[in-house]
Amino acid sequence: MFDSQFLHKTKQKYMKKKITFLSIMFVASLAFGQAKVEKQTTQAEEFSATSGTLIEKQFIDIGKVKGISVQILKLKDLNSGVSKSALRFEYDYKSSYTSDTKIATLDLDEIDGLLKSLNNLKTKVFNSTRDVYTEITFRSRTGFEAGAYYDVDKSKWVAYVKLEKFDSKSQVFFSTDDLNSMQVLVEQAKAKM
Repeated sequence: MFDSQFLHKTKQKYMKKKITFLSIMFVASLAFGQAKVEKQTTQAEEFSATSGTLIEKQFIDIGKVKGISVQILKLKDLNSGVSKSALRFEYDYKSSYTSDTKIATLDLDEIDGLLKSLNNLKTKVFNSTRDVYTEITFRSRTGFEAGAYYDVDKSKWVAYVKLEKFDSKSQVFFSTDDLNSMQVLVEQAKAKM
């Protein structure tokens, strides 16, 4: 009788330890076992990273809005003569502790979508109101965003551009006039590509 109670209690302790261990392992696998999400790249970035090439990069300044430089990135493989162009945004983030350069690149095939979205924000969205918090966003394949959200408390739209998908420090808030200026710069860049 004494041996069976001792055996039963020992078995219970063993099971508790086993369940605790398995629970900890399960939580750890959830926290650390998530696959890393690879950053998508533009066609221009892939072209630039191709092995066996000799790439010339030209950065042509178009203009600047709220600290964001709009540029044309021209790439040329000097070995084959093949060229590509892309739209490039650059923003120097500065705080009291750090500084960093944020960069976004859009391929030629994404520029029309950005321009159409900026135009729709200007003509259809900014002159409307919402009863609830609302976000409207254009997103490129690499995570560049341009859009606006409706601030219900202030009854107005707040425009923004976010250069890097997972980096809030790459986000710059715009007035509607700033967004109009951005649209003009993007149109000028497209015309020169």
